[in-house]
Amino acid sequence: MYYIEEADKPCNGFRKIFPKVKLNSNIISLYGNIEKINEKMSIKLSQKTNKILKKTKSNKVVLDKKIQDNEIYKNMLKTYGYKIVDGKWLFEGLSSKILDYIVDKNNLKKEESVLSILVNDLKDYTCQNIKSFANEYKNINIITNHIEKFKKIEQKLSEEQGLIISITNNKKKSLLKSKIILNIDFPSELLNKYNIFEEAILINICGNVKMKKKRFKGLVINDYEISVKNDDLNV
Repeated sequence: MYYIEEADKPCNGFRKIFPKVKLNSNIISLYGNIEKINEKMSIKLSQKTNKILKKTKSNKVVLDKKIQDNEIYKNMLKTYGYKIVDGKWLFEGLSSKILDYIVDKNNLKKEESVLSILVNDLKDYTCQNIKSFANEYKNINIITNHIEKFKKIEQKLSEEQGLIISITNNKKKSLLKSKIILNIDFPSELLNKYNIFEEAILINICGNVKMKKKRFKGLVINDYEISVKNDDLNV
């Protein structure tokens, strides 16, 4: 699977007329203002993208925010047979690195921090992330409406690794002491029913969740960006 982004480098006149597509690792960069190019240029970009993807033999892509708004380019990729995957899937896949970045930038220590995870749907990669986090953070707090789903993972971590996680759905107390909150799939309506530490850092995997708490003055993260420096293949 490949991530397709609009390159952050300025375009010269040549690239505006002849837009380029470059591949670095699993990231494809489009050179040309994707929000302003016309239909002809959008089709040209999709053709160049298709040429690269054919070489990689991949049929799945994730589009960045700007490219998602270009309906012509997006529909052309679908016509070529590519599946456009929701970028939020990648967001959860990168959650460990995103948490590392947040911990570093805020001078926090994992072994002293409580990490709360808001999740109702237990998927395989979510389960793997929870196991990984349990080895790093002082305390893992799972907040869910389906406590029974998470009892097996709680028992397995306790018996096999001696790790303790807390599973709860206490709307008044469960998030009051957590500096870091990873929201996997709670919508705004559900999230705002909980009392939350007013200076918490909230990472929303599920989308643009809005905090309605008047006293909340923490940080809300609804999205991410990926950038690359070196280009290996270009068309």
